[in-house]
Amino acid sequence: MSLSKCNNLISFLKFITLILCCSLSYVVATNSSQIIKDSETLTSNRGNFTLGFFTPQNSTNRYVGIWCKTQHFVIWVANRNQPLINDSLGVLTIYNDDLVVMNGQKDVIWSTNVSNITLETNSSFRLSDYGSLVLMDTTENTIWESFKNPSNALLPTMKFTSNMKLASWRTPFDPSIGNFSISIQRLNIPELFIWNETRPYWRSGPWNNQIFLGVEDMTTLYLNGFHMEKDSTGTVDLYFRTDDYGLLMYVLNSTGQLNEMSWNIEKEEWEDTWTNQRSDCDVYSFCGPFGFCNSKGSPICSCLEGFEPSNKQEWNQKNWTSGCLRKTLLQCEIAKNQNKSTNGNETDGFLKLSNVKVPDFAELSFVDQDVCKNQCLMNCSCTAYSYDADIHCMSWNGNLIDIQQFQNGGTDLYIRGPYAEHDISSDNGHKRTIIITVSVLIGTIIIAIAAYLIWKKTSNPVGNMKHGIFHFNKIEKAEEYTDNVIGELSQAKLQELLLYNFEKLAIATNNFHESNKLGQGGFGPVYKGILQDGKEIAVKRLSVSSGQGLKEFMNEVVVISKLQHRNLVRLLGCCIERDEKMLMYEFMPNKSLDAYVFDPSRNKLLDWEKRFSIIEGIARGILYLHRDSRLKIIHRDLKASNILLDEELNPKISDFGMARIFGVSEDRANTQRVVGTYGYMAPEYAMHGVFSDKSDVFSFGVLLIEIVSGRRNSSFYESENSLTLLGFAWIQWKEDNILSLIEPEIYDDSHHKNILRCIHIGLLCVQEAATDRPTMAAVISMLNSETIDIPPARQPAFLLRQNMMNTISSESYSNNVLSITDLHGR
Repeated sequence: MSLSKCNNLISFLKFITLILCCSLSYVVATNSSQIIKDSETLTSNRGNFTLGFFTPQNSTNRYVGIWCKTQHFVIWVANRNQPLINDSLGVLTIYNDDLVVMNGQKDVIWSTNVSNITLETNSSFRLSDYGSLVLMDTTENTIWESFKNPSNALLPTMKFTSNMKLASWRTPFDPSIGNFSISIQRLNIPELFIWNETRPYWRSGPWNNQIFLGVEDMTTLYLNGFHMEKDSTGTVDLYFRTDDYGLLMYVLNSTGQLNEMSWNIEKEEWEDTWTNQRSDCDVYSFCGPFGFCNSKGSPICSCLEGFEPSNKQEWNQKNWTSGCLRKTLLQCEIAKNQNKSTNGNETDGFLKLSNVKVPDFAELSFVDQDVCKNQCLMNCSCTAYSYDADIHCMSWNGNLIDIQQFQNGGTDLYIRGPYAEHDISSDNGHKRTIIITVSVLIGTIIIAIAAYLIWKKTSNPVGNMKHGIFHFNKIEKAEEYTDNVIGELSQAKLQELLLYNFEKLAIATNNFHESNKLGQGGFGPVYKGILQDGKEIAVKRLSVSSGQGLKEFMNEVVVISKLQHRNLVRLLGCCIERDEKMLMYEFMPNKSLDAYVFDPSRNKLLDWEKRFSIIEGIARGILYLHRDSRLKIIHRDLKASNILLDEELNPKISDFGMARIFGVSEDRANTQRVVGTYGYMAPEYAMHGVFSDKSDVFSFGVLLIEIVSGRRNSSFYESENSLTLLGFAWIQWKEDNILSLIEPEIYDDSHHKNILRCIHIGLLCVQEAATDRPTMAAVISMLNSETIDIPPARQPAFLLRQNMMNTISSESYSNNVLSITDLHGR
């Protein structure tokens, strides 16, 4: 054979070999579907979650896990009890339609154990945007998923059922199963329990279809987004939703603490924003049976009224685990021992404890409160009862375990006591005299201070004008005015503001002539003024008849004196003289946004580019209030009439009378005095008095849809369906008929995509649950970037007008009939 023929034969054999290798490779890939080697990772579409091999700190072991944002924040581990020891050749792959982890010797060390030998499904796996590893068949039906086999983290949308457990890591650097676990217990009245091996370590208190009664900070489902459901088999599911742009999850750490972890976008790090254990009182039954734990008390454990320590020596040594015993027998017990019925005048009664975490082992009955009380009274074994409108009647027989006093939240608990002729209504009966004495003393001090201030004011009105603000500030604090926390404001800081006298402002406004009147606010008119140097100002004059005006006036002075931003109106000075209280602002020649957006004769002056610029400016101003100013500020009354326009139609947020300053560690609050404007208030605020930065986000969403549509939400009426503007926008969005929502004067095909994006963002901002709304930082990112993937919007709050009117009932209104100044949820 010639040399050329040999070369040709060799080339042919190489070609055949290459084809066979490729074919074999294809077959292997088809059978395996997917494979992740030790050095490779799989990332979710949005980039938040990553699946791969990792080594914990201070360890050489290799594990397969899912981490979020950073490899140091692992939220699920596959082979947590079977690590690869000094082995970097492991793989995650499909084997016999099972998802398995193999070591370098191809031994299976972990498996999902769902293989079906008789049926080849050609399974595959993927990592979802919610952080779940999903094993699927060829029709994409889920065979197995990590959400149903969790490690130590509870993630948004993950259903945590009563037949599942979260298990802690053994140590911060060892992901093997540790001593602590979480489960749902007491399924008739579900509670979350943390266990230390087999012993209860912490409990959430009963679920009342909105909150866990034993979690002090959990004020409303709107704020936390938790839901619990029970199916026909009796299985209970717990899950929560959160902001798609604000990553948040709950992690059980190796010491038994359940921590709420949130991703800080600016710092690009995880922050601990809540923990279930803040004191020893959170440890299960820390004070023993019939013990009462109060973290503010000294000592923190005490016996319930009518009880005494069962072991006084241990109790005095601050070992409270043995708890307390009843001092005297119940009347029903005495009668039972004497084998006779109780005398109607000598029946047992109940001591009422308010704002408490109720005991463990509650028994449920679906009766009203009066029947609940009588049931307990007629059963001598019943030691306490409690009633919740959503849960109904809870009663306890035998020992009362794990009672805790809260400052806020919790519920009422009625402890059975002997020889009571009627219910005892105070938290501690023996403290009544002290409470009355202190109340009288405080009242006397307040009256004395008020009398002194009145005397100072009437005796020296001119001299008092300079320092009047500080006197008013002291009055607010003396009256314990908690609805507007105005923070600390030094006298030097306040004196940076120019103090005007009444005569100077009267001259500037031509004695407050009607021709200089710019508008009427909730607590008084606003006038244009021209000072002697020609400078134009706007003067907000507080109405003397305004009942709520003093608080709002003081709040606005304190809040706005701290702020400097191009999209916030600037305060120039103030005047306090006799009964007059006035604020001086920079003059805005184009008045407020509502004068353009809702006026058919002027709305043409705002084309889409200008409207979009206004939307961006408002968003930047709100972001400054929420994040970039020295203290977080919640405006609480964002609306079109409170957005002023300068000579170039740039927006400036005004009217900070309702604003609330938050401290560095605060991010949410609850108030009994709801203030704001009908149509702009978030549902959790309108119905429960709970507000946060997401309350302003809701108002911004309403404002955005108003700017795009040119219609007011508060006065919109669609007769056929009785919809609000938000409801109308949602229907048009779902039906892909969005052109009927857009203001015709601004629409242009070239702006269609941008306008659509703004409506989408507006609908996200008005979601019913606060956790479903984006932050203002996320809003600005969405407004300025077309590459960000915006999540789908859900049905907004207040869809139907009837629902909204049934939800909100107002007690009184300010002079501006649209501004609600006192409102209570039903």
